[in-house]
Amino acid sequence: MSGEVKPESVFMGPLGMAAGHEPELLCIFGTGDLGRSLGQRLLQTGYRVVYGSRRPHSCGLLPLGAQVLSHAEAAQSASLVFICVHREHYDFLKTLAPQLKGKVLLDLSNNLKKDIYPEANAAYLQKLVPGAAVVKGLNTLSAWALHNGPLAGKQVYLCGDSAEAKQAVAELATKLGLSVLDRGSLSAARELEDFPLQLFPQWRLPLCLAVGLTAFFFFHLLIRDVIYAYVEQGKDISFRIMVSLANKVFPMVSLIMLSLCYLPGVLAAFLQFYRGTKYRRFPGWLDRWMLCRKQMGLLALGFAFLHVLYTLIIPIRYSAKHKLISKVVDEMKNNKTTPFGFDNTEAWGSDSLFALGILGFFLYVLLGLTSLPSVGNALSWREFTFIQSKLGHLTLFICTAHGYIYGWNKFLRPSTYKWWTPPGYMLCLVVPSVVLLLKLLLLLPCVDRSLTRIRQGWERSDSERVERQVDNF
Repeated sequence: MSGEVKPESVFMGPLGMAAGHEPELLCIFGTGDLGRSLGQRLLQTGYRVVYGSRRPHSCGLLPLGAQVLSHAEAAQSASLVFICVHREHYDFLKTLAPQLKGKVLLDLSNNLKKDIYPEANAAYLQKLVPGAAVVKGLNTLSAWALHNGPLAGKQVYLCGDSAEAKQAVAELATKLGLSVLDRGSLSAARELEDFPLQLFPQWRLPLCLAVGLTAFFFFHLLIRDVIYAYVEQGKDISFRIMVSLANKVFPMVSLIMLSLCYLPGVLAAFLQFYRGTKYRRFPGWLDRWMLCRKQMGLLALGFAFLHVLYTLIIPIRYSAKHKLISKVVDEMKNNKTTPFGFDNTEAWGSDSLFALGILGFFLYVLLGLTSLPSVGNALSWREFTFIQSKLGHLTLFICTAHGYIYGWNKFLRPSTYKWWTPPGYMLCLVVPSVVLLLKLLLLLPCVDRSLTRIRQGWERSDSERVERQVDNF
């Protein structure tokens, strides 16, 4: 769709409030996926859109209601220009310097890798068009998110040397439903361009821990269960690796990951208690640990879910059915019956094991659901804190008790320590037991009162200074 647009004077007031209450006209350079999706979203928000193209009459399918002009004509018609082209194609902008003088250029470009160029794309753009006000921003939005995804509440970043230009872009982003965070001058552009290249930055530590724990317990159990049986007893039970061995690894990793969600909070509380103030920053490693607690919890829930699924399929495995049938056939051939007496203690232990497992998994799922933004936003801060903290520690306690009941009195048997190594369930109970013990110390009245005062703003150094002043007086 092609048409003519009369050039308008540059209007640096609030976007969308042009003279005569006519919708503000915005220009987009670039007719690819990002440019089309952005234009469609701007039209839905109430703006007028004009595209600048090298081939105005053959640039493909564009959103209904948008106009298409040459680059020069489109640049003259709007006060804000979206740059939705790759850096490799910036050269044509140098020839448009007269038309772009006094305009706001919003650079949405990203690179495929870090440090490809000696300077940020936005800084390079500013050199090409020195008379324009370049703003880097909205580059964390994908074409898919602009076209289909909800933008309400999504955080975007921007930076630039012109406060007026950033204000104009911020008002536009707010009308799109975005939450804007100003990162300062254009020197921060490289940092903004690196954001989309980060691959799960908050998931790296949790994933590394999960993979490391899984590998450790897998090889530990492989040596104790499979290799030990083959070497010492001559039995080949390698078939257990796929289900039985995995079903032991999953709950161990899940329990440790859950305890690691609450260990940094306990350590932070003891650090505040020791320092006597809440106004000193935590160490960097503790800050990073606390920021990825949600991801650790979700991984713990995933391992718990796998444990539940693997437990459900155990009775239908070939080895389980074969063992049961073989036992029945053997009794029939030898005309004997296996004595079976009811053990009340064993019954209590098995029922308690299943009950705690089901209740713990239910609380696991509840914690996972409340961590979702759509659910957490509907809760008050007190409700969210109660579920994530109080019920979270209750979940850890129940799951730890589930592990202790699984072990029961096995730790007393010498046969438990194959090749003088402790069983996996004993190792996985160390961290959660320490976390629960430390949490119990924090609940002591003498500690809890002092910690509550500190978190309300009281500082031990201030009180001591006041006491000394009173004594001197």
